[in-house]
Amino acid sequence: MTVLQDIKDLTQSELITFVEQLGQPAFRGRQLLAWIYKPGIRDFDQMTDLAKAFRAILSKKAIISRFEKAIIEESVDGAVKFAFQLHDGAVIESVLIPEEDRNTLCVSSQVGCAMGCHFCLTGEMGFTRNLTTAEIINQVCAVREWALSREKGNLSNLVFMGMGEPLANMDNLLKSIELLTEQRGLDFSARRITVSTCGLVPQMIQLGAQTSVNLAVSLHAVDNSRRSAIMPINKRYPIEEVINACKNYQHKKRQRIMIEYTLQKGVNDSDKDARMLASLLRGVPCKINLLAMNSGSTVSAVSSARDRILRFQQLLRENGYTVFIRQSRGSDISAACGQLAGREWQEELAQTL
Repeated sequence: MTVLQDIKDLTQSELITFVEQLGQPAFRGRQLLAWIYKPGIRDFDQMTDLAKAFRAILSKKAIISRFEKAIIEESVDGAVKFAFQLHDGAVIESVLIPEEDRNTLCVSSQVGCAMGCHFCLTGEMGFTRNLTTAEIINQVCAVREWALSREKGNLSNLVFMGMGEPLANMDNLLKSIELLTEQRGLDFSARRITVSTCGLVPQMIQLGAQTSVNLAVSLHAVDNSRRSAIMPINKRYPIEEVINACKNYQHKKRQRIMIEYTLQKGVNDSDKDARMLASLLRGVPCKINLLAMNSGSTVSAVSSARDRILRFQQLLRENGYTVFIRQSRGSDISAACGQLAGREWQEELAQTL
């Protein structure tokens, strides 16, 4: 049985190699790339500047994958969650966050997650597998088409903060970024793409060396004992190594690492913790995002009160940091940070057209 090549798994250089193996000149690969990511393109016959004979060959050798089925839930605050079914029946979730001046898509990189962070429902699923390049890219394509068809505007920003640890799927992440930022591809600016990590140190260094995307680091504690209790990955890459990787991350002028810090009542939210965090981050070009705990996890963690979060922010600002309090979006549809869990959508998805 012939296995068809999924065209969306290929970068521009790989597409060129692919068409050359089919007896075509290199420029056909660039032509093909320019067609693949146009909204509404589903078939090689739509690529009218390619010779009919070549289109016929492509139809026998390759496919243009896309997500045909989705469950869509809309939050009262405007966030939209998409559940996509993959070829093997697994389900992933992506979240569109519309704002006045931008449309941000939160993208998944794995089915489940192996990191086991204690405040995250995805981690409670365990790890199933990495997403392919095409499966990452198709989230962007599907949500873009949905938004454009409803006159909600184009996607402007991408954050790899959905299901999974992006840096644990490094090869497909890098290929996805290449396609996302390629002008003939999806044509996103690297400045509008953010990759979040729980702290895989070697991959952090690799990401900075090979891309110019933004980096977000989930910290959530200021010492190893508490961070290891919250985030098991800290036992492998302790907090000192993570901070050192942040200090050595290759970034453009004025580019800042985003430090993510979820405040848990009585765990990591004291005045002393704020001052320790300020000291810990000295020398790291960063901004800080403070987050409240979202409901839904089976872990008995409680979010810090609003006044405690504001006090924590004040102390960090007094130490010269730019500090935001991230407003949770989509919690009523389980679309907020830490809530994506790939719920059992298979039966519902099987009934969709």
